[in-house]
Amino acid sequence: MPELNGVTIRPASVDASFRRYFRLARGTDTWIAMDAPPPMEDCRPFVQIAGFLRSMALNGPEIIAADLELGFVLMSDLGTRQYLEVLTADPATAERLYEDAIAALLRLQKRGVRFQDRLPPYDEELLRFELSLFHDWLCERHLGIRFGAADEREWRATCDMLVDVALGQPRVFVHRDYHSRNLMLTTTDNPGILDFQDAVEGPLTYDLASLLKDCYVRWPDSQIRRWSMRFYDGLDERVRRKIDRDDFWRLFELTGVQRHLKAAGIFARLLHRDGKPGYLPDVPRTLRYIVDVAPRYPALDYLAALIVDRCLPSLEPPA
Repeated sequence: MPELNGVTIRPASVDASFRRYFRLARGTDTWIAMDAPPPMEDCRPFVQIAGFLRSMALNGPEIIAADLELGFVLMSDLGTRQYLEVLTADPATAERLYEDAIAALLRLQKRGVRFQDRLPPYDEELLRFELSLFHDWLCERHLGIRFGAADEREWRATCDMLVDVALGQPRVFVHRDYHSRNLMLTTTDNPGILDFQDAVEGPLTYDLASLLKDCYVRWPDSQIRRWSMRFYDGLDERVRRKIDRDDFWRLFELTGVQRHLKAAGIFARLLHRDGKPGYLPDVPRTLRYIVDVAPRYPALDYLAALIVDRCLPSLEPPA
């Protein structure tokens, strides 16, 4: 552990959870301290998954010291250049940044096989709970939408389909929040990977949908398709023999729907439960992904109508 005399401390980032991060600096040396106050947070999964990532030669932070009972972790610093910030300032960097992120994701899935049985399962119970966040927090709590009996039947049928899609895919190591706010641009071993503590064993396409259909930045559909096929081409041949390109694209798009419903619900929950309104402006972009893919999947007709007719009018300012 480094000697910390003469160290300056300042906030390092804002997190959607109860965790707080501080950057410690002395001269040119910097570290990150995480405060994960029990019982709201448990830093054990963070420390464990950080070790998994480094064992896979992925650029996660090195854990220098930890007090698991008090919820303090000292770790290496992956820098200040968040993917989202870099992409927003210079969209021309996207090709290089996403090439690196896709390569890292393929490595996570291939080398993560040996750690999968130590991860919680992304099972039906968790998938359905995440879908309920959209129903309960965005629709009912935030927008005041009341679901009648017919609405509930259609909603359950939509959830059944999305759960079946998720559970029917090959199981891999899933970061579960692999997107531009949690990837750092680094000079070596790009990207730096953060916010991995909720990793699970789950659907093949989940992290790719999180990355390419990002709630915080959007790219043209043709670019998303091209990047997703780059990922597909990097999969093991055994996987590609079972899932052709068209089926992979279908799984990718429908898995994205489940993720976007979850994210929109979480953004509303952050406002109403945690007093954090900063994510609410991202909800329309998040829901627009669902509206745009729905014409290709009749099973999404009800959901698309719900979003277009009853959600977006209250979320987007009048034209």
